Amino acid sequence: MPNSFFTELSIVIAIAAVISLIMRLIRQPLIIGYILTGLIVGPALLNIAHSQETIEVFSSIGISLLLFIIGLGLNPRVIREVGKVTLITGSLQILFVTLIGFAASRSFGFGKTESIIVGLALSFSSTIIILKLLSDRKEQNRLYGKITIGILLIQDIVAAFALVMATSRSEGAFSATQLLTLASKGVLIGVPLYLIATYILPRMNKLVAGSQEFLFLFAIGWGFGIAALFNYLGFSLEVGALVAGVALATLPYAQEIASRLRPLRDFFVVIFFIALGTGLSFDNFGAVWLPVIVFSIIVIMVKPLIVMTIMGVLGYTRNTSFKTSGALAQISEFSLVFVILGANQGLLRNDIVNIITIVALITIATSSYAITYSNQIYALFENQLVMFERRKTHSEKEKIKVYDMVLFGYNKGGNEFIRTMDTMKKRSVVVDYDPEVIDILERKRIPYLYGDVTDLELLEEVNIANAKLVVSTVSDHATNIFLSNYLEKVNPSVVFVCAAETAEQASELYEQGSSYVMMPHYIGSQKISTFIKNKGMSKTEFKKFREKHLAYLQTHYS
Repeated sequence: MPNSFFTELSIVIAIAAVISLIMRLIRQPLIIGYILTGLIVGPALLNIAHSQETIEVFSSIGISLLLFIIGLGLNPRVIREVGKVTLITGSLQILFVTLIGFAASRSFGFGKTESIIVGLALSFSSTIIILKLLSDRKEQNRLYGKITIGILLIQDIVAAFALVMATSRSEGAFSATQLLTLASKGVLIGVPLYLIATYILPRMNKLVAGSQEFLFLFAIGWGFGIAALFNYLGFSLEVGALVAGVALATLPYAQEIASRLRPLRDFFVVIFFIALGTGLSFDNFGAVWLPVIVFSIIVIMVKPLIVMTIMGVLGYTRNTSFKTSGALAQISEFSLVFVILGANQGLLRNDIVNIITIVALITIATSSYAITYSNQIYALFENQLVMFERRKTHSEKEKIKVYDMVLFGYNKGGNEFIRTMDTMKKRSVVVDYDPEVIDILERKRIPYLYGDVTDLELLEEVNIANAKLVVSTVSDHATNIFLSNYLEKVNPSVVFVCAAETAEQASELYEQGSSYVMMPHYIGSQKISTFIKNKGMSKTEFKKFREKHLAYLQTHYS
């Protein structure tokens, strides 16, 4: 039946939309809805999804697009910035979790090879899920986001070697030559890629970016091509797509590529998570519940404790360590591939695959909540986490620039303040909580942070204690009162300009120490009244004034 896949996909997407709507209504992460959709349409329940090969192809496209776009936002300088902590933390975390997983597996009567595979599977975290959630929260450029992504890179490299080792072991003996061959391939592809990205592509800026249609096609061809080449040479598709994005990250049209690919990415990523859900099964759960619980505890609790301890020793704050460790508290989709490969090659029993599959569902669901509500969870345990923090720490504010102006809220006139700072050659940063505004700031290359004004860690991150001017175009009165009180404590000499809706609110803000309170309606009426006083009530003069204002608005929103 020629349209069978189209019909099947349409039904699956319709079910996904309904489940996602329910997730939205109950304020749950949409990823959970996608995975539940896969569970519903898969063999476990309705058994609608039969075209597994096509769905897997769509999933691969989603993986490539997601990681390619994430790579576009990762400047190589950022990778160097957190290279030490990611290498140490990533390597030690894999080692300790593998050993703990090995010991737990042996206690359940698993063989040595089975226990090694299970231990490694528990040590890997999901690149796709973590980067999707970080991207949704616009926190991939926060310090904990950079460290998390760096650790994932370490895990992906180890995973590629683990796959080679599993294949070698199944053939009867492990060959170190294969590992050397894989490393050599990495160098052979990495060096030319670096030379092309550094010396050739920058000279082709006008040619590539001159046509939006060609830029879109070039981006897809580059991202998919590099990902496929890495995959062909024995590396994971994830590593190839991420490297392809990083290679373009320093080019001026990187953000334009990212913004154009996002709608395409969103569709295929949904298919990936649905496909992940279709592979989940709860057969024989009664016989495997104890290993499932123990392995889930190792991933959800022990792994984060290991990461927090290592980062604490390295001198990072408890907040950074907590958010990094919480993001890693799940097993990877590669873990499922790894154990399935082992089962197919006779290295472990099929019931172990079922155990790891159930652990994947539990840990992925749990970590989705942990990342989504990380600020609230941290607030609950902040005092208890002091044991994971040294007296002298690497705080985020030590790694950022000192900004002359911090602007809270961009849409309501914030653009004028940014232009003024640029004219005065002063450094500024925007803090906003609207993802659409963040996309605008990315396209305009305006420094920004995504987050809530009342987040104390975020206020430390922008180094607000050393700012000379703080502007809040946010209309919420309670937020401005909070900000005013906070500035009075940490930076009493700062000029604080904020907004108010009523005269009563303005009076209270002035009493709290605000330097100036903007009242948009008052300012607007005052300006037009002054115009009437100077020009009279001539419609011709008003038309000139109107045209001037219209030209300003068109420039402002261009």
